This record gives sequence, C-alpha cells and structure tokens, in this order.
Amino acid sequence: MLNPSIDSLMKKIDSKYSLVSIAAKRARNLQDTGEYRLNRYDSHKFVGKALEEIQAGQLSMKERDAKAVYSDE
Repeated sequence: MLNPSIDSLMKKIDSKYSLVSIAAKRARNLQDTGEYRLNRYDSHKFVGKALEEIQAGQLSMKERDAKAVYSDE
C-alpha cells in the first residue's frame, strides 16, 4: 500500500499531473541538496519523501500568472 495514499494526496493537490510534477521536482531537489523539511520520513526514496512532505503540508502548488513568462518554459 502506498503511504501516503493517493486519496489523501489528492485532497492537498487536486490534479494528478500537478502532484507528479511537484513530487518529481522536489525529489530532484532533495537528491541534489539534501535539505529535508520533516524530522522523520517513513520512505527511504526521494519521491516517497517528497510525497510525505506534500501530505504534511510542507509543499503546495502556487497559482501561476497567465501573463507572466517563466524561465522554465
């Protein structure tokens, strides 16, 4: 069983695409920097740790300005 569950994660971020994108970016960041936001993680993998941070409310999705130009586009 996935912990945290997909149902509980979908309450935090309403789109599966956004959930995957945020978790992947945070997992890469964790791997590169090693800067953790939680004191304890159940998962040993970076993606699992990112999902746990989303569940704990440490990561969220920002609304983007439709008129702005972003460097990652």
